[in-house]
Amino acid sequence: MNTLRKSLLIGLTALGMGTATLAVHADDHHARMSHEEGSAKFAERMAKYEARLHDKLKLSAAQEPAWASFIAAAAPKAAEARPERAAIAKMPAPERLERWIEAAKARITNQESRLTALKTFYATLTPEQKKIFDDSVPGGMHGGHHGHHGMMH
Repeated sequence: MNTLRKSLLIGLTALGMGTATLAVHADDHHARMSHEEGSAKFAERMAKYEARLHDKLKLSAAQEPAWASFIAAAAPKAAEARPERAAIAKMPAPERLERWIEAAKARITNQESRLTALKTFYATLTPEQKKIFDDSVPGGMHGGHHGHHGMMH
């Protein structure tokens, strides 16, 4: 009887561990799906916002190329493959900090590209258009105070 109890306990423990592992993987999959869905919804909102801004500005044909360059530069860049949290947690502290600094430098480089496109586009605007743009775009699109993706009007 004692052996039967041990076997039963070991079996239930193994079953519980397997269930926990499946639950963790299911949560990771759900988080990825939620992030993808959120990104798609964000992209849809941004496209609508950009269309409304474009309409408000009443751009001339001569301004359209600068607008297109600005929008292309303002678009969030595709996320590069990042190591999973577990892999990062196993890295030595100096290596983790180096990764963080590399990512920060990449974000600054992207912001500088956006700024260049913004200045080029902004220079094509009339004073009235500049006022509309300034009132409509916090932080110059995707760089404002609304998190890493920028404005959320």
